[in-house]
Amino acid sequence: MHGVLLLDKPLGWSSNDALQKVKWLLRAEKAGHTGTLDPLATGVLPLCFGAATKFSQLQLDADKTYEATLCLGVKTSTADAEGDVIETRPVAVSADDVARVQAQFTGKIRQLPPMHSALKKDGKALYEYARAGIDVERASREVQIFELQLSLLTPDALPPVIRLVAKCSKGTYIRTLGEDIGEALGCGAHVSALRRIATGGFAEAQCVTLASLEAMTEAQRLACLLPVDSLLGDHERVTLDADNAGRFLSGLRRRGEWPDAAQVAVYASDDAMLLGTARVVAGELIPGRLLSPIEIEQMRSVRD
Repeated sequence: MHGVLLLDKPLGWSSNDALQKVKWLLRAEKAGHTGTLDPLATGVLPLCFGAATKFSQLQLDADKTYEATLCLGVKTSTADAEGDVIETRPVAVSADDVARVQAQFTGKIRQLPPMHSALKKDGKALYEYARAGIDVERASREVQIFELQLSLLTPDALPPVIRLVAKCSKGTYIRTLGEDIGEALGCGAHVSALRRIATGGFAEAQCVTLASLEAMTEAQRLACLLPVDSLLGDHERVTLDADNAGRFLSGLRRRGEWPDAAQVAVYASDDAMLLGTARVVAGELIPGRLLSPIEIEQMRSVRD
């Protein structure tokens, strides 16, 4: 089984729990997800099966878009609704204040990784230190917010709420972004709801829910799989004849009149089967992640 399933991860499930459930439903042997979503978060979670796992790193590195609800005036220990309330402050926020902060947090910004995260320090996840009540020193890092929309939804309600939509680079912590926005507004905030609505070229409208998968027949579930090369949508395309395809799959470089390209998807010219990824430097096609002959034959048999 080789392909990509776009899951709408349900609330309360870890990414790995959702992966294991879908893996069981599909009776798959080899599977992996493409970036963790917290149990609090829902939304787009690409799951890779078989040969697709070779290219899952591409989605880890992809830009992502999130929609979140910020509860103003309340800070928590985890910057989200799962933590303990550690501070409350009065809220006096106007639409002009929100517009000012939106501009302030658009573009390249620096973030301090939260203690409640999977980032590792000395081989141990930060959340493990946090659970033990230990705060460790972290270095801030630069991330990019390509687009940011902030909307003050309930200025007169208690508590006031902001809707946040952010398209951002990999490594961006939305909980930290929400908390920093709250500080910039002078009242503090935490993320009370979080949903990933896009990652790379995949969007929430393409996703299937876990409940829907459970209600399907095995054939219907398999029909939900996207091809392996759906992960390579932004790659340049190179095709090779049978002789060069065989040599390429052996790890040998090929020469041709190709322009330089950092990301290339390589196909066999006779039947347009994916062979793997590469890069082109000075007319030389340099192999990257390659499919095995067995994987190619299995993918060919399913397609035919």
